[in-house]
Amino acid sequence: MNDIIKIALMQLLPTGTQKGNMEKGIEYCKKARLSGADIAVFPEMWNNGYEVSHDRSVNMTNAVDEDSEFVKAFKAIAAELEMAVGITFLESCDDMPKNTFVLFDRFGRKVLHYSKVHTCDFDVEANLTPEIGRAS
Repeated sequence: MNDIIKIALMQLLPTGTQKGNMEKGIEYCKKARLSGADIAVFPEMWNNGYEVSHDRSVNMTNAVDEDSEFVKAFKAIAAELEMAVGITFLESCDDMPKNTFVLFDRFGRKVLHYSKVHTCDFDVEANLTPEIGRAS
């Protein structure tokens, strides 16, 4: 039995677009799997390269939900590669978006959904939901 888990920490530079980040992320998931990774974990808010604006309407425009093409693409690649994938994104919410992490197991099943706790109420983080983190 193999007791070693290989984790690919995807320290990638964003492309400047959500579609570009999705495509680059999928490409690097494939590379990680070929290198023997069991799980790939993306940088914070990968869908938009941690672009948070002082303008809340811009943040809401850049936010996606769990049923978006972006998130579903990583669910699909997890199942295709039989590799767990931890994807990060600016999640749409009623009031202000959330800084979210979703983990898909190697079958593409969601096993964790966590929204970051933002304890500061200054600078751009004041424009993100400061709720207590939600894990489900």
